[in-house]
Amino acid sequence: MSTASMALTSPVFLMPDPEWPASLPTDSTPSGAVDESSDVESVRLMLRVKEGDVRAFERLVELHQRTIIGTVARMLNSVDDAHDVAQQVFIRIWRSAPRYEPSAKFTTWMFTITRNLVFNELRKRNRRKEVSIEQENEDEPPKQYASLTSPAPDEISQQTELENALDHAISMLPEKQRLAVVMRRYEDVPYEQICEVLGMSLPAVKSLLFRARAELRKHLASYLGEAAPE
Repeated sequence: MSTASMALTSPVFLMPDPEWPASLPTDSTPSGAVDESSDVESVRLMLRVKEGDVRAFERLVELHQRTIIGTVARMLNSVDDAHDVAQQVFIRIWRSAPRYEPSAKFTTWMFTITRNLVFNELRKRNRRKEVSIEQENEDEPPKQYASLTSPAPDEISQQTELENALDHAISMLPEKQRLAVVMRRYEDVPYEQICEVLGMSLPAVKSLLFRARAELRKHLASYLGEAAPE
């Protein structure tokens, strides 16, 4: 698809690395979520993309690239990999355009595409990790790794230390918990939309988030001055 390639390599697809807030997930923290009027605009643009309008596609990328890159970066704990996966998301959107029907919010559809690609990438990583561990156990003694959640105080500031700890704690969550936390905490996605993206009921999503937050607090107890739950 030459038109998709042209749009994806245009300057609007490039952006600064997203900032990662360091506080624990809560429902009240502001974010860059897409509001109703923006979603209506996205549907309008997508219907033009369906007709082959490359400029409309470029505008769509410009509107949503920060959300997608930020979400994927937090899921994969890597900004570089996030740009690669985000590009795949927009390529998938372009290729799906001829079959697009505005039966749901555009952002729900976009997040569902993102979920599929991110979960696939996480599973590939897990398989590679398993192979790597097996080879390591066969070929050499186990290595000693420095703690990722307790960096030396004289190496980085307290704020950066907490941010790193939070990033690591989120990366340790199961994939559905991780995506639910990222969507709710960082993108302010409504519960109902998270339900659609994850294919879960509202009580199930709320329970998922409750368990995720409890796990995050346990990992960050030493940074927050709390006793770790039993």
